[in-house]
Amino acid sequence: MNILVTGAGGYLGSILCPALESLRHLVFRADNYRWGDRPKTLSDIFIPDVRDPTTLPWPYEKADLVLPLAFIVGAPACERYPQEAKSVARAVRDIPPGIPIIYPCTNSGYGVGGQAECDETSPLEPVSLYGRLKVECENWLMERGNAISLRLATLFGVSDRMRDDLLVNDFVRQAVHDHHIVLYEPDFRRNFLHVKDAAAAFLHCIQNYDAMRGQVFNVGLSDANISKRQLAEMIAEEVPGTEIFIGKGHDPDRRDYLVSNKKIENMGFQPGHSLRDGVKELAFYYRTAKRFVRGNV
Repeated sequence: MNILVTGAGGYLGSILCPALESLRHLVFRADNYRWGDRPKTLSDIFIPDVRDPTTLPWPYEKADLVLPLAFIVGAPACERYPQEAKSVARAVRDIPPGIPIIYPCTNSGYGVGGQAECDETSPLEPVSLYGRLKVECENWLMERGNAISLRLATLFGVSDRMRDDLLVNDFVRQAVHDHHIVLYEPDFRRNFLHVKDAAAAFLHCIQNYDAMRGQVFNVGLSDANISKRQLAEMIAEEVPGTEIFIGKGHDPDRRDYLVSNKKIENMGFQPGHSLRDGVKELAFYYRTAKRFVRGNV
């Protein structure tokens, strides 16, 4: 297939694009590389602004599939750049209606989900601008009928365009370099997913597009619906000598929910990387990496 990927140089895109190319898809990567490295290969195309379709390496109409990864990612970044975040989110609407889309949404839209597991029919009550923008895009795309939306859990793991502001990555970095973890709202729960499994979910959607089109799917580790305290305790087991401190005050990111991933599991998708294996991978990375990219903050 001819696949156009915007935001291709980011944390997820830098894993997903090589995986697509390994399956012999023709991938055109578009990114403004504002957070890090410039293109390294001929297939990496620098574009000044995804909000201007005339700068794209292809007209949208030449693509068999579009993966619009370009976004101001994460609650802190969206709060810092709210107008830019809104305009980048609106750019998804420039994709012509006849072109299939697989969209990276977020399960942060569940907000404060209570004790019941949130499935794809649960109310969406995002508590951040980031969550609201993602939900708005998903709602618009679902009206097209030819899109698939993946409500991704909080990603973790090592990527070619590394981010250490994500929760698991940040906690492991603290443990390795500071020998302690500071957490707020320790009993708030999250669901987690390795960045390589996020990429694998996109491949699964491509392979099963006809059966999955027009639908929304939660994507995460079903055995990793855990609190931030439980996450910190797991990391302390893998990084001996780590102390855990509960910070005073409140976490501005008020999300707290359990998530059901059964729908996509029933479609045959299973993540291949456990949370503990990801913690071990990250601990090795932070012990040995010579430089770090702070992420979109």
